[in-house]
Amino acid sequence: MLLILVEGVVSYPAIAALPPVRPLGWALLVAGAAILLGGAWIAFRGIRDLGRNLTALPAPTRDASLVDTGVYRRVRHPIYAGVIVLGLGWAVFVSSLMSLLVAVLLAGWLDLKSRREEVWLVAHHAGYAAYRRRTARFVPGLY
Repeated sequence: MLLILVEGVVSYPAIAALPPVRPLGWALLVAGAAILLGGAWIAFRGIRDLGRNLTALPAPTRDASLVDTGVYRRVRHPIYAGVIVLGLGWAVFVSSLMSLLVAVLLAGWLDLKSRREEVWLVAHHAGYAAYRRRTARFVPGLY
């Protein structure tokens, strides 16, 4: 949450400069808005598909079941992936290199967080190791 707040703070000068005056600025604004919508959709699908297994903490609850359907069929951490895409989309939307840097830091943090979470998931779900082998962490076919 802190990195998301920092991204908003560092992008303030870029926000103050909106709306853009050049065609490239408008193109980035529109592209950023599309990326933001995509990130929100990915995160929403992750939340929806996780259903009753959703928790504010990264460790699974005692009665949690392994979800490998819906968006989880393609990506192990769609909520994190959506947040990363939102961060990148925001940086494009406001045309801010500082926001892009914070978005990259956010991606690194969520990657580390997902690795720790997977230790708990492997311990909690007998089928998680096999699920992890067949499913991408954030980007299908890539990572």
